[in-house]
Amino acid sequence: MVNIERSEDTLRLRATLASIAPGTAMRDGLERILRGRTGALIVIGNDKTIESISTGGFTLDVPFTSTGLRELAKMDGAIIVDGEITRIQRAAVHLMPDHTIPSEETGTRHRTADRVAKQTGFPVISVSQSMQIIAAYVGETRYVLEDSGQILSRANQALATLERYKLRLDEVASTLSALEIEDLVTVRDVAVVAQRLEMVTRIAREIEDYVLELGTDGRLLSLQLEELITGVDAERELVIRDYLPGGRRARSAGALLNRLEALSPTELVDPASVARSLGLGTNEHLDGAVAPRGYRLLAKVPRLPPSVVDRLVEHFGTLQKLLSAGIDDLQAVEGVGELRARSVREGLSRLAESSILERYV
Repeated sequence: MVNIERSEDTLRLRATLASIAPGTAMRDGLERILRGRTGALIVIGNDKTIESISTGGFTLDVPFTSTGLRELAKMDGAIIVDGEITRIQRAAVHLMPDHTIPSEETGTRHRTADRVAKQTGFPVISVSQSMQIIAAYVGETRYVLEDSGQILSRANQALATLERYKLRLDEVASTLSALEIEDLVTVRDVAVVAQRLEMVTRIAREIEDYVLELGTDGRLLSLQLEELITGVDAERELVIRDYLPGGRRARSAGALLNRLEALSPTELVDPASVARSLGLGTNEHLDGAVAPRGYRLLAKVPRLPPSVVDRLVEHFGTLQKLLSAGIDDLQAVEGVGELRARSVREGLSRLAESSILERYV
């Protein structure tokens, strides 16, 4: 399975894959058709456009069942179900899409499925009797479903890779925290952490696609994935906000994240390319010093609301000023009373101590 990009053009494909994943009634029906060695053409959705290209057949409007789908597939013609796949609306329908719509498919059933999907915008499922495959046509995309065992094998390999990358991410993030405490952070240090965060995110998204297609067969995989990536998205944003160049506010963090996501795999392994995407300079600037604002470490202080974190960063400007601030200095910030000021002071002190110990012990 190839990784499915997160874009508006593929949202319907992902929704379609979820609706025909193992554990669904539709998938059960499709597999029954395959085992029965018959073909099928199934349109998911119905409107005036579908009606205009349909002839013959008969109206059913009965509840959807996998066995019903299997029996109706024994007849020639397409089966039309509603968009939620709860009712079978028509069967034995002859579809006549616009023949001028380009299609690279050669078989009659697949070519019809391709053209109907392009003309109507509805997902179309084609079951090949001769090739014994299930193909989903969504817009311009043709997607062939694979055996769950094959997908699960690749998913487990990806999960093992994710575990290694996450371990390395934890190491470089811990090092960055220690360097932040000591005020020794360079552009390279920030770029390496951002690089690892993006790598972990990309591998996790690939596994999410496997989970989507596996349906109920991917429940354990989903739990393992969730455990590994908890907090990664938040950490990505915090790193960006900590090192936003030129004093830009958090509203620019999303734009920089988009630039980071747009990097090619080749660019992502180059710290200089990552630094450029973050607005932190080029090769000659990798060893230049940068100062964090303090978002990352403040986020680790227990029971500290994000609004208070924002006010603390805005008031002090840099992490070093936060670390040197006393109780009275902290209380000067709106929303920070004596108890919260002590909590922040003690929390930052503990984080500073543990970060240094982890680095040097």
